[in-house]
Amino acid sequence: MMTTVLVIVHVIVCLALIMIVLLQHGKGAGIGAAFGGSSQTVFGSTGAAPFLAKLTAAAAILFMVTSLGLTFVGRQKEPSIMEGAGKPPAAQTAPAKEAAPAPPATEKTPEPAPGPTPEKK
Repeated sequence: MMTTVLVIVHVIVCLALIMIVLLQHGKGAGIGAAFGGSSQTVFGSTGAAPFLAKLTAAAAILFMVTSLGLTFVGRQKEPSIMEGAGKPPAAQTAPAKEAAPAPPATEKTPEPAPGPTPEKK
């Protein structure tokens, strides 16, 4: 439940951060304003720089906080697949079963391998 809420807030903050950054003017916008291009300002003659800068900072802080929150919540959910990877294997604690005695081997003389027979002269 908490993970779902955090994901929803995270996505909303992410989209808000994108929109806020896209609303801001670039560094070269002041040159265009000097030649008469700034008659249609929405936020007044001083512009929206201080307001949007504060809003960007707040959205960035919320984005980082929700990212950290998702990391901590996700880490508590499932253990890592690498957990215990560096540990040596545990020693065998149960006694090994004794092998059944092998049946007595019968002595048998090996037969010669078949091959060409020597010729008699």
